[in-house]
Amino acid sequence: MDSFVNISMELLKGFCENLKLFSLTLLFSVPAGLLVMFCSISKFKPLKWLSKTFVWIIRGTPLMLQLFVVLYVPGLLFNTPIKVRFTAALIAFVINYACYFSEIYRGGIESVPVGQTEAGQVLGMTKGQIFFKVTLMQVIKRIVPPIGNEIITLVKDTSLVRVIAVYEIMWNGERFIKQGIIWPLFFTGVYYLLFSGILTVLLGKLEKKLDYFKV
Repeated sequence: MDSFVNISMELLKGFCENLKLFSLTLLFSVPAGLLVMFCSISKFKPLKWLSKTFVWIIRGTPLMLQLFVVLYVPGLLFNTPIKVRFTAALIAFVINYACYFSEIYRGGIESVPVGQTEAGQVLGMTKGQIFFKVTLMQVIKRIVPPIGNEIITLVKDTSLVRVIAVYEIMWNGERFIKQGIIWPLFFTGVYYLLFSGILTVLLGKLEKKLDYFKV
């Protein structure tokens, strides 16, 4: 019994690292995605194409490769390695998810009919009023489901940081296999299922709250 409790506590400690990475990634990538999106739809073509190329590279390469690049490339090129592996993981995750979020934002904005913007202009509304009173709520309604999918994916992607020796729950689970104890590795699935389940319920409630705004 003591062994079960001790192992469970070790797994919980590892999952706290996953939760920290998950929370900080969302905190920084959501606004960063907006910045990337505005660059992608900019009328200044060099900035637009630079942004689109960057998004294409990030979306077209594995997150695991990006983790290695962020961890090792600064040290090789500038002789200033990132010494804290969790920091390297966070940077890689924020860049990756900001690019995915930016495409979701862009798709949401472009899906709003142009006629509604024109109608707002006819009524004498400013660009800011049109965006916040006409466009924004429709965009939020449209992007909640795909954003929710990315959030659930982020929960599972946090397990990738074990490849750069961040001691999260999967790393701890694998560590016990070397001691001949296999059940902790499968027990990690319980943590992911519970957390994903809670997020799914919360996101479902958010979608229902937005049902008043029919699109």
